[in-house]
Amino acid sequence: MTGRCLVVDDDAEIRASLTAYLEGFGWRVDAAADGPAMRRHLAAARPDAIVLDLMLPGEDGLALLRWLGTQADAPPVLMLTARGDTMSRIVGLELGADDYLAKPFEPRELVARLQALVRRAQRGQAAALDDDARLLRFGRWRFDRMARQLLNADDVGIALSSAEFRLLAAFVQRPGRVLTREQLIELTRAPGVEVNDRSIDLAVSRLRAKLGDTAREPALIRTVRGEGYLFDAEVSPC
Repeated sequence: MTGRCLVVDDDAEIRASLTAYLEGFGWRVDAAADGPAMRRHLAAARPDAIVLDLMLPGEDGLALLRWLGTQADAPPVLMLTARGDTMSRIVGLELGADDYLAKPFEPRELVARLQALVRRAQRGQAAALDDDARLLRFGRWRFDRMARQLLNADDVGIALSSAEFRLLAAFVQRPGRVLTREQLIELTRAPGVEVNDRSIDLAVSRLRAKLGDTAREPALIRTVRGEGYLFDAEVSPC
């Protein structure tokens, strides 16, 4: 799994080394030192993924993430952060980054993470959903959004609570993307219902039980430690 990657970093040595390493794995690589150069590259050709350093001159990586969030069909972003810079990682993910890697890092891990990002993005594009579709399929399950229930492989219905329904509805619309608890609170909020971190975790636990998932070896709802949850499934209308 390769593609076209845009590396945005103000360190010329890092740009050169990442370009050479990624090209060795078959990637086509463009490189930019700052925000204006990044925009020029994006206007010329859309990459399959962006590697974005947060510490940049002028507009920093967080500002560029905000800008990317306003663009239609923005590519997935892997952000590079200083080790231990927890707050920047959290803010970056909340602003739309899809993954992060702390410096210094193993180049092979960066390649693996980029490959995963491209797979998720392609899976999400293939599963672009009609908002009016009543039945959605993922794995061995079907999700009836009108009846608010799961249907297993034997067409046996499994009732969902209101919280479980709202949570699953949020996940199936955003497969392959890390959702923070803050994002899930906003996506599952309902009039007269208080939603907080604890209620999200409880709803995830109950939904996992109904899906046959476990927290230790999840097949569908994966925990991204320190960040949130990822729904790791291909979703399509029935």
